[in-house]
Amino acid sequence: MTDIETSRRADGSSRDDIRGAVDGDLRGDVSFLGSLLGRVLRESGSDDLFRDVEAVRAAVIAAYEGAGGASLDDAQTIVDGLDQERAEQVARAFTCYFHLSNLAEEHHRVRVLRRRGSAQRTASDSVADTLQQLVAEVGADEASKRLSDLRFHPVLTAHPTEARRRAVASTIRRISDLMDERDRLQNDIAVAEAERRLLEEVDTLWRTSPLRTTRPTPLDEVRTAMSVFDQTLFEIVPQVYRLLDDRLLGDRAGREPAVAPAFLRLGSWIGGDRDGNPHVTAEVTRQAADIAAEHVLLGLHRAASRVGATLTLDEADTPADATLIALADAQRALDPELASSIGVRSPNETHRRVLLFVAARIEATRRDGDPLGYDAPEQLLADLRVVQHSLRAAGAHRAANGELQGLVWQVETFGFHLAELEVRQHSQVHRTALAELRAGGETSPMTDEVLAVFRTIKDLQVRYGVRAASRYIVSFTQSSADLANVHELAAYALGSAQAAPVLDVVPLFETFADLEASTRILEEALGTEVVQRRLSETGRRLEVMLGYSDSSKDVGPVSATFALYDAQARIADWAAANDITLTLFHGRGGALGRGGGPANEAVLAQPPHSVDGRFKITEQGEVIVAQYGNQAIGARHLEQMAAATLLASSPSNEAENAEAATRFADVVATMDEASRATFFRLVKAEGFASWFAAVTPMEEVGLLALGSRPARRGLSVESLEDLRAIPWVFAWTQARINLAGWYGLGSALAAVGDVDLLRDAYKTWPLFRTMVKNVELSLAKTDGHIAREYLGLAERDDLAGAVLDEMALTREWVLKVSKHAEVLDGRPVLSRSVRLRSPYVDALSLLQLRALRSIRVNGGGDPADADHRLLLLTVNGIAAGLQNTG
Repeated sequence: MTDIETSRRADGSSRDDIRGAVDGDLRGDVSFLGSLLGRVLRESGSDDLFRDVEAVRAAVIAAYEGAGGASLDDAQTIVDGLDQERAEQVARAFTCYFHLSNLAEEHHRVRVLRRRGSAQRTASDSVADTLQQLVAEVGADEASKRLSDLRFHPVLTAHPTEARRRAVASTIRRISDLMDERDRLQNDIAVAEAERRLLEEVDTLWRTSPLRTTRPTPLDEVRTAMSVFDQTLFEIVPQVYRLLDDRLLGDRAGREPAVAPAFLRLGSWIGGDRDGNPHVTAEVTRQAADIAAEHVLLGLHRAASRVGATLTLDEADTPADATLIALADAQRALDPELASSIGVRSPNETHRRVLLFVAARIEATRRDGDPLGYDAPEQLLADLRVVQHSLRAAGAHRAANGELQGLVWQVETFGFHLAELEVRQHSQVHRTALAELRAGGETSPMTDEVLAVFRTIKDLQVRYGVRAASRYIVSFTQSSADLANVHELAAYALGSAQAAPVLDVVPLFETFADLEASTRILEEALGTEVVQRRLSETGRRLEVMLGYSDSSKDVGPVSATFALYDAQARIADWAAANDITLTLFHGRGGALGRGGGPANEAVLAQPPHSVDGRFKITEQGEVIVAQYGNQAIGARHLEQMAAATLLASSPSNEAENAEAATRFADVVATMDEASRATFFRLVKAEGFASWFAAVTPMEEVGLLALGSRPARRGLSVESLEDLRAIPWVFAWTQARINLAGWYGLGSALAAVGDVDLLRDAYKTWPLFRTMVKNVELSLAKTDGHIAREYLGLAERDDLAGAVLDEMALTREWVLKVSKHAEVLDGRPVLSRSVRLRSPYVDALSLLQLRALRSIRVNGGGDPADADHRLLLLTVNGIAAGLQNTG
């Protein structure tokens, strides 16, 4: 398996055409890793396994290119001829290949970022460049104020969209590290040793089962997120701030106090999101917070100890000022023995002694109740700033503004809690619990659990500070009473409203109807005493969450896009009219049908005043690893998102969005009506839900142990309302149809009909352009030939025809509007990546179709049988090949 270069295009381009277009370093990495996999296959399964894999590969490539009249039927015949064990091995081989190809692409992306840095080129979407643009538009003082108020707030969630086992991900990370090492080596002997170790790890990857045998618990998901924090986030955050500071201060950087703000705030739903997940209990929430605190306190202790050990500045040259001496005296009074022990190792080095004592206090903070520990991160920050002030007073500016400043940034960003743990629960659960409590008498276990959550939040606030856990999100908020219910329940739990925890209750508007009612609900809530009181405490700050997934499943992706834009515009206007500082929280998924796509482009397409320097977003499933799994990529992502958040509120960007929204209002009305009608004709057709379950692996996806959360709200698939958005998108993706990302756009564009007008909208309206570009990407990952095979799994020619006709119509109109010959022609790097993968994904799709046909013929069969196992193996492989699940 060494040849990834292949394509199927209308213009007749071939593998050789693409081979020349792919960067040589990337092509070399893919070829090298593929050769290692090929060697492993030969060693583990004899030449017969390798020949079978190559036979399937050659057949799908020939079918993809249409070479010599080859077709998918020919490839399917080969796939169907494999015995069960060999079919599984072939599926695993292609899956391993995709893992290695993904790794190679990530490795190359990092290589490009490093080259850009070594050439000292500043990216056009950096925070520093954006600030320069703001200075030109609003003046230096206003630009500086906007920078100081900047907030980018990613929230990690545990939605089950990461199909890889943790063991597989760990092996891939080791291979990535060895590839980095191989790039740096010059000695032939060392290179040979690195390649031997790589071969060993590829062999491990091949021999590791890709399927989880047990479903992960919420705490397993917490620990997975912690590995991302430990490996990347804790280290890259000060690096990102430092990069900005260096660009802003220029030659003065290091000699003057830092001006870059700690603009990142990290949130987490992992262990707090109980909506539809019975496994997330109050005790799980408590443990999740404790685990996160343990990780950040360990990180802060190591960082403080490291920085303290380097402050070997003698009193003669760098005397302590009076404030630092007072702090040293206070430390000695707090623990004379510890202070004396540190003093013996650091004579005449007061700054070092104080900071090492600070490190010891951080270590003690891990032990609840230890009198040496800090009560709050603000106390730690105060001590660090005393050290900084003394160093500056003594002229040691670089020591004050260097690694010590990095520690300050880490404390400002992560506190003692690491991520602000957010609780989410469905509004109906609250209504049911309150009805029991108001009625009196014995309460149910469900109500007892609801009350226990509020007591846990109170305990966490006492232990780690209010910031650690104050946000409470209400799913399916349908009235202002749904928000007031949370405060009433908290009072029940703690005995009184005065004893209740501090709560910022966040409404989540998910369905189309709820989005339409959002401002009415907010206006009603504003009239309540509890909301007014909290606004006065926060400086009139309010957070509102918007759900992308259910709105898209509710009315289709096109109407949902416009409904979300309209809701944001109305909520932003309402907030401005009521003197409220608004933060909109975007519940976007990784897949295009759930609001996915390039997030920085999406930020710039928001309505005027809906961002205002604050952007909060969910980072879900595989997106967490993709964005934060590598330090270089993670740093770049944070900078891009911060820059976009800052730029979104520039007068020029807001004017562009406002003018376009007004100008193309009639276009929106026409598209909304046409797309919704098209979508409803499909999903409201009699028998659609059962047909959907038959032509996709929707039911089987639920068998995968992807996450702790159940895949559906109820037991039936007869109603789409009971199906979560994740399996809805996941199943369409697996079938290579991706319907959730594009269905209805073709009819919408055709209803407008004016190509020149639509091209003008594409050129001048960021929202419209982003939507069309995202649909292009979705279409690039569809395959009409494969889709027909899936749609043929059920005898509903009317529904299958509707899907295929709309797919063709959407492709036709997207190309007309974008003026591209083929989808993604405007994004050549992404286009090559998708096209190079497609035939290999075809191989896995054919194996999945083989399994599905057998399962359908046997009436479902045993979920533990060989057919189901083969199907689940292909689910992993297709997810890896498309780099997208749900």
